[in-house]
Parts: sequence; structure tokens; C-alpha cells
Amino acid sequence: MTTTYLWRGDVDNGSLNALHAEAFGHPVEETDWRAQLERHSLGWVCAHQGGSLAGFVNVAWDGGAHAFLLDTAVARHLRSRGVGARLVAVAADGARAAGCEWLHVDFEDHLRAFYFHACGFKETPAGLIAL
Repeated sequence: MTTTYLWRGDVDNGSLNALHAEAFGHPVEETDWRAQLERHSLGWVCAHQGGSLAGFVNVAWDGGAHAFLLDTAVARHLRSRGVGARLVAVAADGARAAGCEWLHVDFEDHLRAFYFHACGFKETPAGLIAL
């Protein structure tokens, strides 16, 4: 089955809430993703397969040179098949086309191989304050 990827693609709240819950292991919430994306994001990428939302990544930005990946999510049955890496590649293309010079990502340690090997990120020193 073909998977299609679209920068700033159409996504409905119900489908994204369900995908996010599956990807991050929490109950389905009622987040108004459409409003949040329109208000705060440079863009986002939706992957669709067979008419269903199969993957998603959000691209926030600072209004200048820096873009940030958030909420990378792939349906469980499609993981380890290149869907996530393709989402990130389309996100990088979209950020580059918008004039961004850097794409940042934070992730949990078990995702190192995905972001460094499959997606091509480079390790950098960074800092974090838990708020």
C-alpha cells in the first residue's frame, strides 16, 4: 500500500489524537491540534496510507533560522519501515524551503539510532531545564 507525505497536510483532531496516544502511550486526549498547529507551527508533515493517518511530525520554529521537531509519531504497524525517516526528511525540506538553517530535535535515549542513523542528525551538546 502506498504511503503519501504532505507538508502542512490536512489532519483532523480525532485521528491525530488517536495516533499521538498510540505513539506516546497515553489515553486518547481531546487536543485541538488544528488550532495549535496553525497558531504555533512553521509546518507539519502528515503521512497517509489507505485513507488513514499513518504518521505525523510537527515543526515548530523561532521565526528565524531554527526549526524544531516535535511529536514524531508513526502508527505501530508501520514502524521500522522508513515512515518516520521519510516524515523527518519532508519536514527538513519544508523547514529549508522556509529559510531555516537548523533543524533541532530532542528525544529519549532509545530513539538515538532513529534520529542519528536513519534521519542524519548529528550529536551536539545541549542543555535542558525541567520546568
